This record gives sequence, structure tokens and C-alpha cells, in this order.
Amino acid sequence: MKVLKGIDFTAGKSEVVSIMGASGAGKSTLLQILGTLSTPDSGSLVIDGTDVLQLKGKAMAEFRNRKIGFVFQFHHLLPEFTALENVMIPAFIAGRSKSDAETAAKALLADLGLADRIGHKPSELSGGEQQRVAIARALINNPSVLFADEPSGNLDSKTKEELHKLFFTLRDKYGQTIIIVTHDPDLAKMCDRSLYMVDGQFV
Repeated sequence: MKVLKGIDFTAGKSEVVSIMGASGAGKSTLLQILGTLSTPDSGSLVIDGTDVLQLKGKAMAEFRNRKIGFVFQFHHLLPEFTALENVMIPAFIAGRSKSDAETAAKALLADLGLADRIGHKPSELSGGEQQRVAIARALINNPSVLFADEPSGNLDSKTKEELHKLFFTLRDKYGQTIIIVTHDPDLAKMCDRSLYMVDGQFV
């Protein structure tokens, strides 16, 4: 079964793009391919000037670690580690020193309003705080693109609104391109551009 049908998609540097559509339209599949988690049967994927589908194994893993950040609806934080340690993990994978990783993680967590929560484990944080830790973790290696899949799907309306504003604050400060799959019309309205998907195509 063909999930995506001739998708042609470009996002500019520092652009925030939302992708909407009913469940089953192909949004998450597209995000998985753009984020190098799935491989398409045909086509090309160029991120920051690199033809990503030509990369294999270790080269692909390194590219993903340095150039791409992910934020999911469920934050996937490691329960035995503190907020600070969770954020530092991708920096360690990238071979950064402990002091460099720690400095960068503390700065990001402070930017996200979590300076006083860095020693807390996920179970001691609210849902909104956990999601902000996940965003800090996604940004620690200063990726070119941040992909977010229903990032506010689990949050109450006040926390959701704060998180939505946060994406734009981060874009203005760090310059990432941000691609967000969402069902939330308020978030889509805030974006620079909003695309709507039906049956594997943009309409």
C-alpha cells in the first residue's frame, strides 16, 4: 500500500511549518522519512545540503545525531536520570566533553524555564516540564531541523499554549527550521506556513 503519493516538500531555514490532516493521512510517515527514521521506496531527501538517503550505517546515525532533533507526543525521557542528564545524552553520543555538554544543557534548560528543576527525575516533573526537557534534549546538538510529532497532544490547554509559544521563541533564538505534525488548529495558525494532507498528498 502506498502511503505517500508524490510528496514534494521544501522548508526554508528558520521556517516553522505545520502539517495537518486526519489520522491515517500519512503525516507521521512523512515525518519519519524526513527525520531519517524510515526510508522511502523512491525519491530524495536533502537536509542542509546533504543527500541524506545516500548515507549508511554510522554516517547516517552521526548525521541524525548532529543535524536532526525530535520531539514526540510522549517524551521518552529515561526515568533513572535527572533532567540535566537526560538532556546531556545526545551530546555524549556526539562525542562532546562532559563540561561542554553540561554547560550547554544547563543553558538550554534555563532558557526553557527549568533552571531550578535540573536535578529532578522525570517522575518529579509535570507533563509540561517533561516535554520541555525533551525539547532541550532535541536541541542540545544545535540541529538544523527540529521535527515535532503532536508535541502538545498530552497537555492541558494552558501548558499547551505555553509550549506553542516556546517553539517560536526557540526558533528566534537558535534559528532552527521546525516541522510540526499537529491536530491543533491554534498551533497551525501560529506557524509561518500550514500544509494539509489528505490520502498521502498535500491539498
